[in-house]
Amino acid sequence: MSVIPVQGDMKKVIMNHGAGGEVMQEFLSQHVISHLKGDRSDVPLEALDDSAVVDGVVFTTDGHTVKPLIFPGGDIGSLSVAGTVNDVSVMGAEPIALSCAVVMEEGLEISTVDHIMASLGATSRACGVPVVTGDTKVMESGSIDGMVIVTSGIGKRSPHMDANLDRARRSRELRSKWLTDDNVAEGDVIIASGRLGDHGVAILSFREGYGFETEVQSDVAPLNRMIASALEAGGVVTMKDPTRGGLANCLNEWSSKSGVGIELDGPSIPVSDTVSNACDLLGIDPLSIGNEGKVVIACVPEAAEDVLAALRSHPEGRDAAVIGVATSKYDRVVIRTEMGGRRVLEPPVGDPVPRIC
Repeated sequence: MSVIPVQGDMKKVIMNHGAGGEVMQEFLSQHVISHLKGDRSDVPLEALDDSAVVDGVVFTTDGHTVKPLIFPGGDIGSLSVAGTVNDVSVMGAEPIALSCAVVMEEGLEISTVDHIMASLGATSRACGVPVVTGDTKVMESGSIDGMVIVTSGIGKRSPHMDANLDRARRSRELRSKWLTDDNVAEGDVIIASGRLGDHGVAILSFREGYGFETEVQSDVAPLNRMIASALEAGGVVTMKDPTRGGLANCLNEWSSKSGVGIELDGPSIPVSDTVSNACDLLGIDPLSIGNEGKVVIACVPEAAEDVLAALRSHPEGRDAAVIGVATSKYDRVVIRTEMGGRRVLEPPVGDPVPRIC
């Protein structure tokens, strides 16, 4: 078994520095954010939320290094649009425009470029968020692995946000006027918008030839319209798209930043039998695998049924389910098992399936 050294022992960058787990968080704190302090944004860099908020403008950026470039259910083009649109949307914003920087390896097939850019454009048009500026670079053969795409997105406050937060405030005070990670409080209901683990398993299976990809397709999708419906229902206090590190990373961030425990009902967490079987075979936890077309929501209890119905009214949310509740009984994330026991859902060290986004 390989042992991951503590941060202080590391002299070079490793894959886990970009994997979304505890090692990446420590790396960012010590070697990135420590050099960039001084941000006075409404939601600053140090908050490590899905987007920043500067003068009322929601702004985010994403680098995409998925391997392979084209996979069951999507490609790096559709992924780039969906990931950035979702990061803006989960803050309680309406995404309005994207930028796109493409770095290509010399020797990449032009037909592959056409496929990816057509997919990127189609996804952008489908969710109504245009690409308005960008950049293109080429690097020598062997310098990168095919293609890297960096997308940035901007958005404005959702027209549903004020009414949404007003409904939440009937129950309790909020820490933020945005849907930030520190907004969760005891009693909040936790909802997942659909089956977890599809994206990571589809890519890993296709990449390694396990064969599960014949049954599992990536869930990659922009969720801005579904999220707008959830906000219109009202009572949502925070949201996150569980990408790198999956549900485990998402909920542990909420728990840590909000100072509250989260108790999950294991049997209620939507995971397909195929994904569950694949993860059992591969020895990985489906709750630690990244997703690219799901959102996790915390809302006040009296709003839960309305939010659930809003999600289920969209194809992307048809499998939405209540999966748990925030509680002061614990100071971490705990899962009730099917047998009635409990186990701690630890934050992942890194994504067990690298290069899926």
